[in-house]
Amino acid sequence: MTKFYSTALFKNIYKKPSTKSEITSQILFGEKFKIILKKKNWIKIKSISDNYKGFIKNNNLLEKLNLTHKCFSLKTRIYKYKKTKRFVGTKLFLPFNSRISLNNTKNNFVEFQKNKWVKKKDLKPINHKETNFIKIFKKFNKIKYVWGGRTYKGIDCSALIQLYYLYNNKYFPRDTIDQIKIEKGKKISKNFKKGNIIYWKGHVAVCINSKKLIHAYGPMKKVIIMNTVKTIERIYKTAKLEVKKVTNI
Repeated sequence: MTKFYSTALFKNIYKKPSTKSEITSQILFGEKFKIILKKKNWIKIKSISDNYKGFIKNNNLLEKLNLTHKCFSLKTRIYKYKKTKRFVGTKLFLPFNSRISLNNTKNNFVEFQKNKWVKKKDLKPINHKETNFIKIFKKFNKIKYVWGGRTYKGIDCSALIQLYYLYNNKYFPRDTIDQIKIEKGKKISKNFKKGNIIYWKGHVAVCINSKKLIHAYGPMKKVIIMNTVKTIERIYKTAKLEVKKVTNI
């Protein structure tokens, strides 16, 4: 199967080849995938980074893309270079973890497509690793909760965790049901510490210290920092869900 790269800012991944179907995830600029089958204006894909499958629109694809950098900012603004020899910001942004090719440089800007420029300060080399997971998670603090989302426009709980691993070029499943299967658990107690990943059925959160966690929480409709013990009590009270597994990031 031929491998392709997405060159849309981000694309919705649908369960079925229809915009009326459920959005299950999103694919970011520069993400690599294989085409499983074609169906009119749709293609079924399998993501290279996490083996995730679904349907996307059959446009904005490239067979070759020499990826050199990735976006470290939550929103990386795209600029145009005008004939007046100055850069003008557009209303378009690349999401965090988008992967791009450095085609040209001018002053403090990098061109990644024809007359599409971003600031160097928003980028990191493609192999850059960020061990401070809190720095990445806090980028999304107060971002809207959106089922299937993976960007500044909206994100869900499992994507918040996955993006940290994918930024560091490590395999990690997209959905909580699969994440919990590959993670080795530890004894569940109320003595939590920084870096603990807490799993419920269909939900996940990460402890930023011994008292608080961060998660994309549907009932609050956003990414939010909350007290860990009170969150566990609240989820049990409102959804009758107990903690299934605790692991370390």
